[in-house]
Amino acid sequence: MMRHLPAPQGPELRDIHLPPAPPWWPPAPGWWLLAALGVVLLGAGVWSLLRARKWRQRRARILAEVDALATRHTADAQALAAGLHQLLRRVARTQDPAAARLSGEAWREALARVPVDAPTLQRLLTLEQAMYRPGPYDTHAMLGAVRRWLHGALAAQGRRWRRA
Repeated sequence: MMRHLPAPQGPELRDIHLPPAPPWWPPAPGWWLLAALGVVLLGAGVWSLLRARKWRQRRARILAEVDALATRHTADAQALAAGLHQLLRRVARTQDPAAARLSGEAWREALARVPVDAPTLQRLLTLEQAMYRPGPYDTHAMLGAVRRWLHGALAAQGRRWRRA
């Protein structure tokens, strides 16, 4: 036999119900900050990539100028020496604006700021003599010395560029 319980005395209670789920839009302020940080980081990354690409193009253009001078002046060693010397001065001027006017020991010191070996440095110093004195010199060795110095100078500029 079943017994009936008396009706409860007091207010009538309803079942527990949950609040509605929060909407997905607008996001919480933390998500806005995270999105802003992402946009800033993306912009900085694109800017850095474009700057590095511009730097690589400039470096390739300078190194290609050595090859262009070599092909343009295959028969004229003096003109080749003058062109290489001018190229060295232009690149050295990016490190020291006074490098265009330097001569003698001051020019040697400007060239020595780039870490190259002593034979390379000595060969570069003979460029000035080769421009004005007609005489044979080892153009292949001179081209190699110019390339080594340019690689060192451009690498140093690249390190300064990355720090900036």
